[in-house]
Amino acid sequence: MFRRLLAPDETRDIDLDDPLTTQKRRDILEKNRLLKSVYHKWYQMMTEALPDVPGVILEVGTGAGFLQNILPNLLTSEVLWLPGVDIILNGQEMAIANRSLRAVMMTNVLHHFPNVTRFFYEVQRCLVKQGRLIMIEPWLTPWSRLIYRYLHHEPMDPDSKEWSFPAQGPLSGANEALPWIIFERDRKKFEQQFPGLQIIRITPMMPIYYLATGGFSSRIYPPGWTAPIWSGLEILLKPWHDHLGMFTFIVLEKG
Repeated sequence: MFRRLLAPDETRDIDLDDPLTTQKRRDILEKNRLLKSVYHKWYQMMTEALPDVPGVILEVGTGAGFLQNILPNLLTSEVLWLPGVDIILNGQEMAIANRSLRAVMMTNVLHHFPNVTRFFYEVQRCLVKQGRLIMIEPWLTPWSRLIYRYLHHEPMDPDSKEWSFPAQGPLSGANEALPWIIFERDRKKFEQQFPGLQIIRITPMMPIYYLATGGFSSRIYPPGWTAPIWSGLEILLKPWHDHLGMFTFIVLEKG
């Protein structure tokens, strides 16, 4: 009931997996200037991590984002048709030529893949040598576990023995703990199974900035002019991001 009261008018009565939800989230992102400032920060980090190699840059799970505004030659994709998206693409079975991608970029997508192992094999196949998989994903810390468990709608199962979960809708199907499971709890397993994908960077971040925006699930949020305040608080908390971060910046490179 509490979540429904906070929900934005644009998406309150639309099914989460309805493509219209994603379209309406674009409107929410434009209206919520503080949330848009978070995405700007994420996109800046991601573009700065692009490798200096030839090939196409593919965004998997474009959703409501605007990364193409920053990278005009970006190839955008979604699992369902949406206006303005270049191609329909299933990240676990990508119709992309071998060794053709300079980078694969994603924002809050990995934890929605029911078969993430298949996705990593596909990325390994499609990337050129020294190509990169660049991601922003939820991350588990003592602080974020509380937030994701009690204030977020997506499932979180840090005790899952598997890297998979039953397939559902593109947004409702998820395990927010999945990135942490793969790259923290089961990191050795990942390195053994995918020796061709070297872990370059895992950086926990943003304990409060994103939370302050209300994300896509709240119609109550501070005005955009408060962005420098939240950025300053993030800088002050940086020494404790490993214990407080709600997200992580992940970069993998194909050897």
